[in-house]
Amino acid sequence: MPLKEKLMEDLKSSMKTKDKVKKNVVTMVRAAIKQREVDERIELSDDEILNIIAKQVKQKKDSIEDFKKGSREDLVELTNREIAILQEYLPPQLCEEELVNIVKKAIEETGAKTKKDMGKIMANVMPQIKGRADGKQVNKIAMQYLQ
Repeated sequence: MPLKEKLMEDLKSSMKTKDKVKKNVVTMVRAAIKQREVDERIELSDDEILNIIAKQVKQKKDSIEDFKKGSREDLVELTNREIAILQEYLPPQLCEEELVNIVKKAIEETGAKTKKDMGKIMANVMPQIKGRADGKQVNKIAMQYLQ
């Protein structure tokens, strides 16, 4: 089933079960998809929809830091629930070990030696992990192996 249809089905079921958080998350994703389609006058593929969802997960994770600084545990908890819902639509996340192997391989392939070569590594790794890991994690792992 295409991702758009799955989102619509999940929206209907969350309305029936009165799951307000899931309804709000799915509505937010559908609105972001619609906005991009209207702006660019295109029909988004499942890959492009996954990119939108991954971007929203990243934004939510960044928000958690701000909520923690403001001692808003209620918002931290809500945002974590929203992230969990969004991740249901993403492919399974890579574990640390798999990510390390991908980064090591990219360093070998690109011949990267210093932190100045980070762009080459990121360009090699990001298409491989699309939606399955965060760029911050990749950056952190790569920094450990570069001088």
